[in-house]
Amino acid sequence: MDRSPVPLRQFVLKVHSRCDLACDHCYVYEHADTSWRGRPRAVPDEVLVRTADRIAEHAAAHGTAAVHVVLHGGEPLLAGPARLRRAAEELHRALDGVCALDLRIHTNGVLLDERFLDLFAEFGVKVGISLDGDRAANDRHRRFADGRSSHPHVLRAVGLLRRPRYRHLFAGLLCTVDVRNDPAAVHDALAELDPPRVDYLLPHATWEQPPPRPGGGTPYADWLLAVLDRWHGQGRPFPVRVFDSVERTLRGGSSLTESLGLEPSDLVVVETDGTLEQADSLKTAFDGAPATGLDVFSHTFDEASRHPGMLARTQGLDGLAAECRACPVVRSCGGGLYAHRYRAGSGFANPSVYCGDLMQLITGIRDRLAAAPVPPPPQPGPPVLPEAHLDELAAGFGGAEAVRSLARAQLGIVRELLAAVRQRSADLSADRSAPAAAAWELLTALDSDAPDALDAVLAHPYTRAWAVRCLEGAAGADAGGLAEVAAAAALRAGRDEPVRVPVRGGAVRLPTLGRVLVGGDGGEAVVSGGPDGFTVAVGGAVLRIGRDDPPGDRWHPVRRLAAPGWTVALEDTDPYRDGHQWPVAGRLPDGEAEAWRAGLAEAWELIGRELPRYAPGLSAGLSTVTPLEAPAGQDVSAAARQAFGAVGIARPGRADVLALLLVHEFQHVKLGAVLDLADLHDPEDTRLHYAPWREDPRPLEGLLQGTYAHIAVADFWRVRRHTARGAAAAEAEVHFARWRRHTAEAVEVLAGSGSLTPLGMRFAEGMRATVAPWLEEPVAPEAVRGARLAAQRHREAWQARAAAGS
Repeated sequence: MDRSPVPLRQFVLKVHSRCDLACDHCYVYEHADTSWRGRPRAVPDEVLVRTADRIAEHAAAHGTAAVHVVLHGGEPLLAGPARLRRAAEELHRALDGVCALDLRIHTNGVLLDERFLDLFAEFGVKVGISLDGDRAANDRHRRFADGRSSHPHVLRAVGLLRRPRYRHLFAGLLCTVDVRNDPAAVHDALAELDPPRVDYLLPHATWEQPPPRPGGGTPYADWLLAVLDRWHGQGRPFPVRVFDSVERTLRGGSSLTESLGLEPSDLVVVETDGTLEQADSLKTAFDGAPATGLDVFSHTFDEASRHPGMLARTQGLDGLAAECRACPVVRSCGGGLYAHRYRAGSGFANPSVYCGDLMQLITGIRDRLAAAPVPPPPQPGPPVLPEAHLDELAAGFGGAEAVRSLARAQLGIVRELLAAVRQRSADLSADRSAPAAAAWELLTALDSDAPDALDAVLAHPYTRAWAVRCLEGAAGADAGGLAEVAAAAALRAGRDEPVRVPVRGGAVRLPTLGRVLVGGDGGEAVVSGGPDGFTVAVGGAVLRIGRDDPPGDRWHPVRRLAAPGWTVALEDTDPYRDGHQWPVAGRLPDGEAEAWRAGLAEAWELIGRELPRYAPGLSAGLSTVTPLEAPAGQDVSAAARQAFGAVGIARPGRADVLALLLVHEFQHVKLGAVLDLADLHDPEDTRLHYAPWREDPRPLEGLLQGTYAHIAVADFWRVRRHTARGAAAAEAEVHFARWRRHTAEAVEVLAGSGSLTPLGMRFAEGMRATVAPWLEEPVAPEAVRGARLAAQRHREAWQARAAAGS
């Protein structure tokens, strides 16, 4: 079945059509398409203006939260600083007030210098560098036309991007795989440059021009799996897009790249003459393959999205060859990159020319995931966090693997809590047919037969919140929650076994899935699964909920946002979500839920752009956002100590504020999980300590939590002063000056408290090492003075309260 056109969100803008290198694997100049020969070298003003206006027109028509624009070539730096400035100015002008702009440039780095980087800092342009590894590997293809090496030039460019002044602009490295190169040497050379991300790219090829396969077999999968093992052995020091994408799709999430997964393509290319083309990779197929016959002067991007070639790349599973649709790894592979499927006579209706390699790569990653040791549940006594993960987290960040290790430990804690609830449940010993007893037997069976389904429910943040309240004897929390967990896990596993669950507040709770309104309060309902959905029987009535039923008056499913690289639940149904100091919002109207979706998508875009060191951990660990109520005009957020993976937020009006609240509160989530595993301070110390941001003194753990959270706050404003414009940039400068000072001072208060354990001192040293270089960054004198005065006022107010004995 054909799908409707997909709104375009990714725009490749060619600013120069020639290149200063002569790479023999280049898809623009060395493959079938020769259209570049007849185009202007540099993009003219009229194309820049018209393109910017067309993008804004398209984004406004579709309510797009953010668009990605990549300045490309040829080699885009050949356009020069003045032309690139004009491109940035026009894009910012047209999109101001319409949507967020993620502006990037992909370059070989040869010409990159401080002139360009100062320009990119002014406009927030992220820089991706093409580099194929060490000198031997890079020089195999990436040379000047006279044969000279480009490697020293590229290393110089990367060195500039690694300077503190420009580090926030560094988007990552792009490496084209050549199986003749040593995978370990290539990966180590890239890792040595401390990139924020690496993309390993398969060289472009088709069935007409297949890739070289020395020795036959699946050399590209073998090469990438060798890199994967080395990357894992190094502790996964940075994200690798191809590996992360396969892992995400194997878990049912979205891919991070168009070369994998089934997500529809939403990309279009604008050439230097204003013509609109499909993805550049199609240039490898045949001369004219990417052409659409459209241009920015006579056609809208809506018209481009309806072009048959564009539509063909949005059909998902339906658009694949029959053998692909029947393949067991199709949801991860997605048929591979569209261009790599081309064969004369059958066009693109074929498996990828890398089909065998993709199968081997995906199953290799799947098997490694299945064989990966899972830490056992925490045992009595002082638990230990792996040193490498502790150090990552102490620095204020924590990559995906470090956060996953926290999540695995949390899963063990929740299992122990469930066992404790079972032991305390009176009806288990009195009557094995009672609901809690029957639920425990089902949970035991699911743990054996469908552990992934059970783990998904146990990982729900409010499963732990319920269990803790139940053990504390809190009103409304009882062993009936075992039946709710069992019912939800059984439905996830496709089991049709009926489960007796309690009715609370007129609703049946199915954690991670939603709630069904049945009326009344107290008593029981029976939940049963089926092939097309499930039923809820109560009081002689039977409610049927279809698998694809939309939300209604009775069925309130948990809404989910699937953004590139992050899937998050918008939780407004669970009764145990109220563990914050602020009241939770009720069930959101559809319009408010859509506003949340748009806001979260835009905030995630901003985090990925501007705070890339926080994004992998947040993606791995922040599963749930709970809407809160707040007094008008206040930005309110909170994290609950017993709800790992969730933050509560009252939706602010600006995406940048939402991004700040997300990273701020997730710091509390991470640190709470660390404190479950590592003793960082003496719990017997009941003294109150000075917190630079508050007038009232704080207990030691409260000061530790605040310090850790404010690392992210200071970092947010540190970057924002470079990416915001005008008054917003000046405001960010003031905030940065204030929060770096506050955070650095709080670290010293912690370190001097005398109550940190050796691990706690190590944690404080990690925070100090992160904040210390920020104190050296140049800041406007008036911002420094303002920060100093604010700190002085806080300390004087604190001293006055302490003297008064409050």
